[in-house]
Amino acid sequence: MVWTGTWVAERLGVELIGDEELPALLGLALRRNPKRAHLLVSSVLGKHVPQRPSVVYGSGLDLGRRVRALLGDEEAARSVVLGYAETATALGHAVADGLGLAPYLHSTRRPVAGVARAGGFEESHSHATSHLLLPEDPKLLAGDGPLVLVDDEFSTGNTVLNTVRALHERYPRDRYVVVALVDMRSAADLGRLDAFAAEIGARVDLISGAAGTVRLPEGVLEKGQALVAEHETAYEPADATRGPGAAPVRVELGWPAGIPDGGRHGFTPEHRATLEAALPAMADRLAEALSDLPTTKEPSTTEPATRGPATGAPATEGPATEAPATEGPATSAPAPQGLADPAPAPPTGPRVLVLGFEELMYAPLRLGTALEDAGHDVRYSTTTRSPVLAVDDPGYAIRTRLVFPAHDDPADGPGDRYAYNVAGAGFDAAVVVIDSTADTPALHAPDGLLAQLAAHIPRVVLAVVPSYAPSTPYTPQDSDSEAPERSSMLPEPLRGPAFSSYAPEEVGWLLQDLSDVELEAPTEEREEAIQSGGAHYAESLPVEYQPSARYQELFHSALESSAARIARAVGTVTETVLAERPGRAPVLVSLARAGTPVGVLMRRWASARHGLDLPHYAVSIVRGRGIDANALRWLAAHHDPADVVFVDGWTGKGAITRELADAIKAFEAAEGVTGFDPEIAVLADPGSCVRTYGTREDFLIPSACLNSTVSGLISRTVLRADLVGPDDFHGAKFYRELAGADVSNDFLDAVAARFDEVTGTVDTDVKELLSTDRTPTWEGWAAVERISEEYGIHDVNLVKPGVGETTRVLLRRVPWKILAKRGADADLAHVRLLAEQRGVPVEEVDELPYSCVGLIHPRFTRGATGADGKAVVSQ
Repeated sequence: MVWTGTWVAERLGVELIGDEELPALLGLALRRNPKRAHLLVSSVLGKHVPQRPSVVYGSGLDLGRRVRALLGDEEAARSVVLGYAETATALGHAVADGLGLAPYLHSTRRPVAGVARAGGFEESHSHATSHLLLPEDPKLLAGDGPLVLVDDEFSTGNTVLNTVRALHERYPRDRYVVVALVDMRSAADLGRLDAFAAEIGARVDLISGAAGTVRLPEGVLEKGQALVAEHETAYEPADATRGPGAAPVRVELGWPAGIPDGGRHGFTPEHRATLEAALPAMADRLAEALSDLPTTKEPSTTEPATRGPATGAPATEGPATEAPATEGPATSAPAPQGLADPAPAPPTGPRVLVLGFEELMYAPLRLGTALEDAGHDVRYSTTTRSPVLAVDDPGYAIRTRLVFPAHDDPADGPGDRYAYNVAGAGFDAAVVVIDSTADTPALHAPDGLLAQLAAHIPRVVLAVVPSYAPSTPYTPQDSDSEAPERSSMLPEPLRGPAFSSYAPEEVGWLLQDLSDVELEAPTEEREEAIQSGGAHYAESLPVEYQPSARYQELFHSALESSAARIARAVGTVTETVLAERPGRAPVLVSLARAGTPVGVLMRRWASARHGLDLPHYAVSIVRGRGIDANALRWLAAHHDPADVVFVDGWTGKGAITRELADAIKAFEAAEGVTGFDPEIAVLADPGSCVRTYGTREDFLIPSACLNSTVSGLISRTVLRADLVGPDDFHGAKFYRELAGADVSNDFLDAVAARFDEVTGTVDTDVKELLSTDRTPTWEGWAAVERISEEYGIHDVNLVKPGVGETTRVLLRRVPWKILAKRGADADLAHVRLLAEQRGVPVEEVDELPYSCVGLIHPRFTRGATGADGKAVVSQ
């Protein structure tokens, strides 16, 4: 058989190097993706390539048994298995089955009504919706037993390290086990897992089915993009080759009551036993719907060479931090009832595809194994979000592609979805397994998935698994499974002069006053605690920076020179907001605290130009924790959510933009409140992360130069469990003692004084903006990813782009170095002064989409600073 990576390897010079099993496990395809040219296509995952269910399931079972042998039964019984959505949801579930004693949870991109987040994390290479963790039992992740993380491929290790870092912050534990079908890390990445384990003080083991790496020649991304462009134009979609087929047949599965459809909210060994007992009867119902089909037995043009049952695929373990896993299956971990290791009898009857749906991979996989156990000729794969080039060549892993619209009202909006290697594969029938959430008119539409399948496969059977609805909604602060009754009484906003130096009509703070609580910690101690996972950045406050006389002179000079430019941006963003809501009065809701001065200025513009008295509030949002849900409840009780406009100072890489979108979706699903628009209006959008902005230039905003003394004397917000209960607003401090250094109103007055002179320019800017395509390009996020890798940081959270974020790094974190765009000196005088004072090198660079980028010290301990507190540059 021809290796299914030949086509890509010959044209791009890509090499697959490693264990001899790799060519049978992996093929190659090309992504329609501006960041990475190639895609490793697994032949045993059941995502892009239809494969025998026993092979897919057996691969995960084998890995799970190896984890149990590594941990021993006592530790295995204390462990939790976590799989990654969407690709590894079934793989992780199969690993949990092989482990036998542990509950299973997979991340999800679908917010679910009634279930608040117990955590979440981001994939650094993606600007798609963040991964959410939504266990029904909030105690599932709170134990201290081993956490087993399962993904299909371990390429750079970034996603796993980011996940462990985020979870270790909230649920520290002593041991992690990372499991993957293939370990494809480069030599440069191999030591990072060990270093990270030492950094957080935990043991991290790695188990994989095979190991190797991909050697990429210079210019592979550009060559790959050119190949995609060439062949995408010439590709004739498979769905255009045949006419409509027969209507689908719906089969009632008899799914057992109370059993989750997968691991989105947790899946226990008790759930597993109930499902195993019900599988044969469900397989019988499916088989009855297929019983009158003739057998065509056409040879497949898309299926790669199979490797027999999973026991014929030896698994080679990758490096571990301490003891390696014991080879071979653990004798104490028998296979779940209904699947035996010996190869089954040769299948008979029609050729059947069991097709799962994105994250819903485990339920269709187990239905497929049950059909296969009963003697049917079955293959299994699932639909996917991933856009991949299709090329009809035996040496290419993705031969055909079906394209259809999303049909489950996804949180990140509508879009195309795909089914690969299905058309032309000689299937007599397709059993489509979806959850009830996805059984929508879009599924049954003329261009929907069912119609696309019917054009190529004689019979389509639809089986709907009920979407599991957790019975005990909870909030992340709960210590028990049942949520306490929420108080319906929320306090009124705090206002100046009792809280902040702003006038009371300028802003209402939906916060609680923590001014009397000692929350400040030295910068170095905070940084060490944050990076080690010992604390979240929102649990303490940095010591407020008090500027020197020289720095204050720079602030006032910058304010004088940039006030008109800021006034123009304020006017532009305010007029854009008003134009987008004709006849309505927006409710400005600033994201405290950087957004608060901008919200005040927008309110002043609307008053001066239009005589409007716009309500303005400030609320807390915390990266990794979401927006203050109680603040949203207060807003919904006092205003129409459709009138709310969220306001911030600037965008960096867009993390808060995505955090807000995820939080609003989850809040609305949980509360039944609708209408909030997660779009943020910002003064400056250098990262191209939002649609509503005053400018996309990265210039000096003087309010970014200082901390509380330019923000109404209010600290950044605080979220700590012992201070903020489930019925409380997030907290903040009012630094009354700094009144002598306060320039908050000086800043506002200086900018507002320039409103009249920029009115004409603003009108022109707004007219142009409203007629142009303002769709975010996420250019800044791509730059941050590139910088993170080029400088060996491997964590996008430590790369802070833009003048504002760089200033924050120098004022509040432990900086490593500053990247300054060549020629941007006019906006960087204060940055250079702060860098000089802290002993931080400034590196001049070209082709930077920002004026500057601040890099937080990537491996910080208190040894990363000298006795004088200045940063030490690591070699």
